[in-house]
Amino acid sequence: MAFVHTRPHPHADERAALMGWFDLQRGIIATKCTGLPDELAHRALIPTSPLMTVAGIVAHLTWAERLWFEHSLLDIPGTGPGFDDIEDSEFLAAVDRPLAEVLEDYDRRCQQSNATIAGLDLDALARRPSRHGAEPTLRWIIVHMIEETARHAGHLDILRELLDGEKAYF
Repeated sequence: MAFVHTRPHPHADERAALMGWFDLQRGIIATKCTGLPDELAHRALIPTSPLMTVAGIVAHLTWAERLWFEHSLLDIPGTGPGFDDIEDSEFLAAVDRPLAEVLEDYDRRCQQSNATIAGLDLDALARRPSRHGAEPTLRWIIVHMIEETARHAGHLDILRELLDGEKAYF
């Protein structure tokens, strides 16, 4: 998918606005990784969070897309990293993998999420209740994922500047 680098139209309807902001944040994630060599993409800079690397964050976001739009929303059983009861295993899934491969996985997962979203009403309820017992709407899940993606885009802003001095909003 071509990652978006523009804001949604100020008069967009609800779905277009939500997806516009979501796709913009995903585009920022991809942009923050552009041109970064694998050595730096896997370098840990935070001693108390050694898995918080550029590649680790992208792998985490790939898992979060799968968690919310496949596992929670559609009730498809989760398997593999992030679903295996190993703490932070979705971050570990990026170790020793080229950043380009991790980004390709993220891109594929975003496309799959978008296909799922397109086929459902924003009021559709998740088929798998959250750990708090609630069944969030698709609207709530999208807003949550905008927040999750934007939060990690901010982390990538900081990591990228510390790694090679690269600064840009998007």
